[in-house]
Amino acid sequence: MQKETVLYERLANHKVRCLACARYCELGEDQIGLCGIRGNKGGKLVLYVYGKVAAAHIDPIEKKPVTHFMPGSKIFSIGTTGCNWLCKYCINFDLSQRRKIEGVDITPEKVVEKALQSGCQGIAYTYNEPSIFLEYARDCGVLARKKGLFNIFVSNGYGTPESVSMMNEFLDSITVDFKGNGEEKFVRKYVGIPNSQPVFDTLLEIRDKTKIHVEITDLVVPDVGDNLEHAKKLCKFVYDEFGPDMPIHFLQFHPSYKMMEFPPTPVITLEKHHEIAKKEGLRYAYVGNVPGHPLEHTYCHECKKIVVRRYNFDILEWDLDDHNQCKYCGAKIPIIGKLNPAYKERRFELVF
Repeated sequence: MQKETVLYERLANHKVRCLACARYCELGEDQIGLCGIRGNKGGKLVLYVYGKVAAAHIDPIEKKPVTHFMPGSKIFSIGTTGCNWLCKYCINFDLSQRRKIEGVDITPEKVVEKALQSGCQGIAYTYNEPSIFLEYARDCGVLARKKGLFNIFVSNGYGTPESVSMMNEFLDSITVDFKGNGEEKFVRKYVGIPNSQPVFDTLLEIRDKTKIHVEITDLVVPDVGDNLEHAKKLCKFVYDEFGPDMPIHFLQFHPSYKMMEFPPTPVITLEKHHEIAKKEGLRYAYVGNVPGHPLEHTYCHECKKIVVRRYNFDILEWDLDDHNQCKYCGAKIPIIGKLNPAYKERRFELVF
């Protein structure tokens, strides 16, 4: 179900320039972009995976990780093949790095239908970078909203003003994943991009042009992507541009793909990143991928008591009232939406 894209411009000699991500690939006839799924066919930019879902799963929203938007929700997660990054540690490398065109043929209408049949409250576009299949995600998302579902991106944030504009047509929440604190040497060697500046630019574009709820993640890679000075720069940017209530998640790295020789991130390293975030004024910093760690809970910024107790992706205790105010001191906690009453019955389910 390949389809002509929207996010491109035509150039001379039947060339095209893709506008979906900050690579801005310029392609001659029959050339395919670095992502592996957007290519020039007859002087038009075509999305070769339109309507092809390579992975589908039912998840808790906290797995994204999103903790301050529609808590306890059940999410229909989908992804295609391809990616605009070349991460050497990617846990989904078989989808993202193989550069293959495959998947189950499923129209946007069927995606929404399956999400509703599964009892989900939203759809997440994830597993590979969703901005590269943005036209397909948009068509799913617009229909999803009409049916009362919300939409989430799990994204590297390597976008453009044009892609943010399209996101604004349907997207409700996005988690933007920095890698190695966004440090230039790290992303050049392990991600395959010149620098992280487009990610910062995309975040500001989202802030200024949309009402999309944003959360930040940072994959902390031991030895090569765990510099505390760069963590401080990242946290300062988040605080200065988004204020104290922006959630930030420091995620533990686990060996995968071409980085099997690296150990998991020491927990103490994640705790130091958390400490830096708090010193920079960020009230809601989390440690992720370490089930049972006390920093996966939400603490009231006033009385410091736990108001949302978690274990991994499960919510164990909810001490907020109907207005998401702390039951102990009354402070307003910046969480959007009420706790979904069916959260205790959520289960991981593989769709295909």
